[in-house]
Amino acid sequence: MTAITADGPVEATWRDGKKYLWLLGLFVPTFPFLAWALAAATGWGFFWWSGLVLLFGVFPVLDQLVGKDSANPPDSLLAWLEGQRYYRWCTYLFLPLQYAGLGMACWMWAEGGLSALDKTGLALTLGAVGGIGINTAHELGHKKDSLERWLSKIALAQTAYGHFYIEHNRGHHVRVATPEDPASSRIGESFWRFLPRSVWGSLKSGWHLEKARLARSGKGPWTVRNDVLNAWAMSVALFGVLIAVFGPGIVPYLLVQAVFGFSLLEVVNYLEHYGLLRQKNDRGRYERCSPQHSWNSNNIASNVLLYHLQRHSDHHANPTRRYQALRHFGDAPELPSGYATMIVLAYVPPLWRRVMDRRVLTHYDGDITRANIRPAKRAKVLARYGSAA
Repeated sequence: MTAITADGPVEATWRDGKKYLWLLGLFVPTFPFLAWALAAATGWGFFWWSGLVLLFGVFPVLDQLVGKDSANPPDSLLAWLEGQRYYRWCTYLFLPLQYAGLGMACWMWAEGGLSALDKTGLALTLGAVGGIGINTAHELGHKKDSLERWLSKIALAQTAYGHFYIEHNRGHHVRVATPEDPASSRIGESFWRFLPRSVWGSLKSGWHLEKARLARSGKGPWTVRNDVLNAWAMSVALFGVLIAVFGPGIVPYLLVQAVFGFSLLEVVNYLEHYGLLRQKNDRGRYERCSPQHSWNSNNIASNVLLYHLQRHSDHHANPTRRYQALRHFGDAPELPSGYATMIVLAYVPPLWRRVMDRRVLTHYDGDITRANIRPAKRAKVLARYGSAA
């Protein structure tokens, strides 16, 4: 590999071992087509649910079988690596496949002769695509290029979660690992309690952030320049066209896939910063976000499907850094497995607490008072782990 620096060409022996594995991320938006092909070939309606089987059954096993990779690209090659357009096309191509699957699903709901149970399975399989599509939107939405920012909104339209584009960049990244952040989960808080808090809190935060931005320019919030409104408008237009073409019978399934999709985003939010807390300095201001404020994972299988989202510490330190250049930090807290496995655990609160609460305690050297604790459970958490307030 040859990189060009200010001092001229630099020869390096480093190779991106995952370079062509990133194309596997394009397997995700083929879920609806895979479901259709398997159901048609076998006559088994079970396969309309194959997205869930892959997400919650196959991928966690792959996390364990494939193993981990903590190798980092050399710092001298980061700028060169980020400039390679191949990696961008790995994310760009997700979108046409995502929307082809949406169109196929709508046609099957309207004309495919499926039972209500089969249609629901297809809706959840499609929702898995939409949910992981939010991660593609996350990668694109952090970039400075205006095309990529618009592609981010397009990716979000399927799940009607356009406000994420604002709230994540200007809300979550500012308040991460603090009690003020609706998308940072707290020890003593189950995913099922976190879900409505994060959904509603993020929606309100995104609206207020955009309203404040427009107010600084002397404008009200009710304008096409409001990035929350124009992102939501994309969803309204998309759903409106689909309903006009395929009929109102698809509405329940559009809603199911959207809710399931953004719930997948929220369960990832839940596990990324669970119990982690930025401390305040003598002036009462939060310390800078560091690698210690995000849970990381180097499991290869989940990472190639999620564009290195699991290297979350470097992402928070360098939000505009492209996925292929994100680095592993040895001092970042490590999840016991990849996101695919951890999502399943998060759905079962007793298992989640058994696996993760002790890791939070260990991360803070036995002082649980340094963690982000759910206020209503503070006394119980302190009693359980033998700490005094």
